[in-house]
Amino acid sequence: MKLIEVQIKMFRNILDSTKVPVENDVTCLVGKNESGKTAFLQALCLLNPARSNLAFSVSEQYPAWREKQDRMKGVNIDESKPVAATFELSRQDLFQIEKHFGPNTIITNKITLHRTYSGKLTVDIKYKELNAVRHVIANVRYPNEDVRKKLNSSETFEELISNISALKDASSQDLDLCKALSSIEEVVQAVLTKNSFWHKLYSLIEPRIPKFFYFANFSKLPYSTPIAKLLSKKLDELSDEEATTRALLKLGGADKDYLLNTDFEQRKRELENISNAITSEVLKYWSQNQEMRVQPDITQITQKNHPNGPQTVIDELKLRIWDNRHFLSLPFNQHSTGFQWFFSFLAAFSEYEYSEAPVVILLDEPALGLHAKAQADFLKFIDERLAKKCQVIYTTHSPFMVEPGHLERVRLVEDKGIEKGTIVTQDILTTDRDTLFPLQGALGYDLVQHLFVSQNNIVVEGPSDYSYLSIISDYLKTKGRCCLDERWSIIPVGGADAIPSFVALLGNHLDVTVLVDSRKEGHQRLTKMSQLGLLRPNRLISIGEFLKVNSADIEDLFEVEDYLAIFNQAFNTTFSTSNLIGDGPIVGKLARLQGVNRFDHGKPADQLLRNRDKLLPMLSETSLERFEQLFKRINETIRNKHKKPKTKNL
Repeated sequence: MKLIEVQIKMFRNILDSTKVPVENDVTCLVGKNESGKTAFLQALCLLNPARSNLAFSVSEQYPAWREKQDRMKGVNIDESKPVAATFELSRQDLFQIEKHFGPNTIITNKITLHRTYSGKLTVDIKYKELNAVRHVIANVRYPNEDVRKKLNSSETFEELISNISALKDASSQDLDLCKALSSIEEVVQAVLTKNSFWHKLYSLIEPRIPKFFYFANFSKLPYSTPIAKLLSKKLDELSDEEATTRALLKLGGADKDYLLNTDFEQRKRELENISNAITSEVLKYWSQNQEMRVQPDITQITQKNHPNGPQTVIDELKLRIWDNRHFLSLPFNQHSTGFQWFFSFLAAFSEYEYSEAPVVILLDEPALGLHAKAQADFLKFIDERLAKKCQVIYTTHSPFMVEPGHLERVRLVEDKGIEKGTIVTQDILTTDRDTLFPLQGALGYDLVQHLFVSQNNIVVEGPSDYSYLSIISDYLKTKGRCCLDERWSIIPVGGADAIPSFVALLGNHLDVTVLVDSRKEGHQRLTKMSQLGLLRPNRLISIGEFLKVNSADIEDLFEVEDYLAIFNQAFNTTFSTSNLIGDGPIVGKLARLQGVNRFDHGKPADQLLRNRDKLLPMLSETSLERFEQLFKRINETIRNKHKKPKTKNL
């Protein structure tokens, strides 16, 4: 069974999150601090918590500024539903139901769970009980046709059992008939197992509904824990820290009798076995330092006031980490917060990893204390280990915890103020800049990483330059004509002003060729860089220089009629060459014609992209030749590192 949708209402600063789709594997909630990310996870956890001692609280969780106001309006807050979650039944889930009630009992393969502030759980399942009734009695032996008609008229199990009882009462003198009816009743009761249809149906589904395991910073392992007290407590009595410690011992395969044994050798051997198991697990995904080793130990004390005289008893479990790189050990709580968090989560998760009960992992700001590289390790841990076992929903405001290759996983969390509260959305157009920053940072980092992989880069000002170069290069390639070398990556940097900074940052590390419009602004800085050796002179290409004019943009590579055809289709205009006035680039002429300082240069490029099959064959030979010559000029700047140097004959 998979979680597919969540909606949170009237919980802390969330008035209505809206319906939030959940991915089949990993979902990432991105937002600022105090935006409502934690509230979203906590409300969802309380729907069906893995630890049964957790519950809703109106006084702590209902939006404070609304509580009195809503009570005065007559709202029954205790019965309001702060969380609703929709699950999709798997083929195996449906099979369990069909084994008892046959096919077509469940109308849809989706169920929705709600929980009220008072703790009442309601389950919405669309079913057709009539189909289940017909299936259960389909193969029974009817004593006569009247009985068959009567029982087959039953639409519910309650009605079926009532009809059987009525027939038995009416024929109490006919022992054979009563016996036959009792046999049919036994068949029905064997399926229901003394439950109503609804309760039997839910009993089949309930064990398959995932529980929610919430992990936050306060769930970290403590350095020291009273071990006897810990092992004697029931699971529901444990604090978050104690529950994580118990999970750690379970991960190491600890045996209670050995841990509490006062014999040093037996206890030490058990601790060493635990150390080996835990260390092996930690180092699979902790790449920052492979020289670490977990060292749990247990202290003893002497109870002098014991009734039977002084006795030595087991006291506390101490957790230390040995660092072979520096030849010392430190208490667990003196290591980095990132390591403490990762180690603690690994221990806590292990309790659910191999259990048969389904679970959804809810991680609140995971790996926040980790270095960027370690955060990447944790994302790998999520994909390779967590997501293969269960669904994961995590919150973050770190760019390094957002995977650019999986933006479909991202949900943006934004507090819209006291009137609207927190909403969760996939729509980046309605979200403020601060909320988007981690997403933008992730994409920017991914772009830089891509640049370091691609050695040869053509730097251009914007997306329209990228579109024209890539589209026409691909078209010329299909015609067997000169196109851009396949080793090139075209990088739009967001404007002419950004090009010098980009070159200064990466020019020494990459082979960069710069293509710019023919305008004076900013070119002096590029020329100066060329003089300083940051950019080879032949790798700075100006459109005007190429076209032998003082001022030109990439749009001037098109014949005027060609560009006008693209422009008119993009803006639904009918301009012709006779309408253009003055000198200079064609984009300037068109701006003057429309009475504006500048129009959207990306719109014609987008039009060419969307209608390439129609527009590209209409381009004149002059336009194609200009682009072809530009591609030859750009290709001349690429370095062929595999070309053998020329040698002279001796």
